[in-house]
Amino acid sequence: MSRTTTAAAAPPVSGTAPDPGGRRLPRTLHPVAWWIWALALATAVSRTNNPLLLFLVLAVLGYVITMRRTEAPWARGFKYYLYLALTVVAIRVAFRAVFATGITPRDHFLFSLPHIPTPDWYAGIQLGGPVSLEALLSAATDGLRLACMLCCIGAANTLANPKRALRVLPGALYELGVAVTVSISVAPQLVASVQRVHRARRLRAGRPKGPRALRGIIVPVLEDALERSLRLAAAMDSRGYGRAGTATRRSRRLTGALMLLGMCGLCAGAYGLLDATAPKLLGLPAMGAGAVLCFAGLRLGGRRITRTTYRPDPWRAAEWAVAGCGVVSAVLLFSNAGFNAAELNPSIYPLSWPTLPLVPAAAILLAGAAGFLAPPPTAPVPAPAPVPVPVQRNEEAK
Repeated sequence: MSRTTTAAAAPPVSGTAPDPGGRRLPRTLHPVAWWIWALALATAVSRTNNPLLLFLVLAVLGYVITMRRTEAPWARGFKYYLYLALTVVAIRVAFRAVFATGITPRDHFLFSLPHIPTPDWYAGIQLGGPVSLEALLSAATDGLRLACMLCCIGAANTLANPKRALRVLPGALYELGVAVTVSISVAPQLVASVQRVHRARRLRAGRPKGPRALRGIIVPVLEDALERSLRLAAAMDSRGYGRAGTATRRSRRLTGALMLLGMCGLCAGAYGLLDATAPKLLGLPAMGAGAVLCFAGLRLGGRRITRTTYRPDPWRAAEWAVAGCGVVSAVLLFSNAGFNAAELNPSIYPLSWPTLPLVPAAAILLAGAAGFLAPPPTAPVPAPAPVPVPVQRNEEAK
């Protein structure tokens, strides 16, 4: 008689079970939290042209994306936004060199471009001429600020799925939200298409290089984009997007009137707050009345659309922390508390290395705290379970 006994295998490690080390459970952060964080950081970038702070913003974006991006194909497209940022800086410097503004005795002369005379009606703009080092540095810092803002938007597209943000929009803005969602998701989808085409081309032998390779890349990418658009349109039509439901003509007109009056009130209130000579009624009262009218229009327009959400995205402490660190960073840079405003926009004259203000640098580093405040998007790979070892024992029957 032979009997085989097997050692008991260890229970499988679940990716959603609490970690013994106290780490948080993996989940995807709410997309609106990422967008608030990115837009707040872009607002903070618009406040300064200090190159040290701008490079610090790029480092913060790279750290957060590396720590909290998902495994989706479009989530690895941040490098394309960096290429776009470098292109923006190069174009800004080239335009500043071509459309020269003259040179002063205190500038450092670099080179001179051929001067092209302009007509009288085009006075004030000079084509060509001497180019100084100060002019190119000023153009580079301006381009770097715009590049950082583009990278902030790219970080939001990389970290958040824009299609999931459509769930939280009010019903009155559903059609507008669909259009905005489709337009925002164009860049991630193009990045994914380019990656698939590039991967397929690497597997083929004898592929052309240089300008001749553009045809083999652009045509498949455009074809893939057309197919995705048709599938998206068919899916949206099957789910009832764009249908007015049971709304009457009177309710639609009332909703439009409330929204229009509310937006006018918000614009008048913003003008009253920015202009010190404006009447007091154009300040907070007008903005408050406009906000109330917009809220009433959204509530009334949302009644005509009934929709359900499968497994809605939660808004928990991690969302508040990520959105809050970005907003606090923008508020600190606009408050001018604890630092001189001139440190955010250092002058080119005299030509010297800019200083790094401590409070703005700390505010930008605070925005980088989103890299560990947000929960991990994927579970850690569990250790493989031990392979059971069969033990055979032969016994002789008596």
